[in-house]
Amino acid sequence: MHIVVIGGGVIGLSTALRLSKDGHRVVVHDPALGRGASWVAGGMLAPLSEGWPGEHELLHLGAASLARWPDFARRLPGPSVFSATGSVTVALDSADAADLRTIAEWVGEQGHELEILGRAQLRELEPALAQNIRLGLLAPTELSVDNRALVAALEQACLDAGVEFSGCSVETLPDADQVVLAAGSQSAALWPTLPVRPVKGEILRLRRRPSAAPPPHRTIRGTVHGRAIYLVPRGDGLVVGATQYESGEDTQVTVAGVRDLIADAERLMPSIGEYELYETAAGLRPMSPDGLPLIGRLSARVIVATGHGRNGILLAPITADAVAALISGETLPEAKAATPERFTQIERTP
Repeated sequence: MHIVVIGGGVIGLSTALRLSKDGHRVVVHDPALGRGASWVAGGMLAPLSEGWPGEHELLHLGAASLARWPDFARRLPGPSVFSATGSVTVALDSADAADLRTIAEWVGEQGHELEILGRAQLRELEPALAQNIRLGLLAPTELSVDNRALVAALEQACLDAGVEFSGCSVETLPDADQVVLAAGSQSAALWPTLPVRPVKGEILRLRRRPSAAPPPHRTIRGTVHGRAIYLVPRGDGLVVGATQYESGEDTQVTVAGVRDLIADAERLMPSIGEYELYETAAGLRPMSPDGLPLIGRLSARVIVATGHGRNGILLAPITADAVAALISGETLPEAKAATPERFTQIERTP
């Protein structure tokens, strides 16, 4: 078939690569290939430590995609895109510690491996962490990737597989046998009834200076004053994120956002003040009302793959598999919770 993929982020590129490998002629339309939310992502693959009682569908979807990641990454050209193995979620107070125990118990009941760490164990595992951290939750099978290395590898893999790229903006759905709408937060511009909205997230990129302590070996996550904070190893430094604002199309980095990220990161890793701050950036996450993506048919010719929120990179492998199944006239059982049919307001004609 002749298939057009609208959107050249990690979701669009992963889907295009899979469809081209399946023998289709694939054209990706994006005027700024790989430079949207994928370019400023933290790159965490952490569905287990973010689990919460009752969120069975999100945990199942994320875990199924995490399991696909090693094989998915091995098929990409160039050096490994992984930047860390394992994640540690930390608790600064008794309420956070209770939450970590709740997560560990519930996720363990779903058959996944998590381990509670005491203060001494935590310090032995990650010496750079603050001494006043009460508790840690280790997820040894979670991963993180260098998002920009991933974008570059996917672009090259697509080129090697014969995928064509168009830098033209798309204002209407192109003429093709099948169209995959994977334009992130911009998807609703082409299918107005899609319940996907942009949510701004700011990140900092830090580089270790010679006088600074080494960064953690694992992704570190926590909550400070009710704000989520994460530190993701990245080569010679860290990515720190991420704020979350309902601010329309605004992608400007704010002083308040940078201040909060630095202050919160220092609560987890006091030596971070010795690092060089060399980049600030903001991206727009495509959020759905229930936190699950939309992956499924909108019509006989159009498939949607958007609304991944904070989990776009994590869910790239399973999204590509789900779209490939739909193109073949089948459905992927692991992705059934992501069907757009759960939203009755979506019209079936654009």
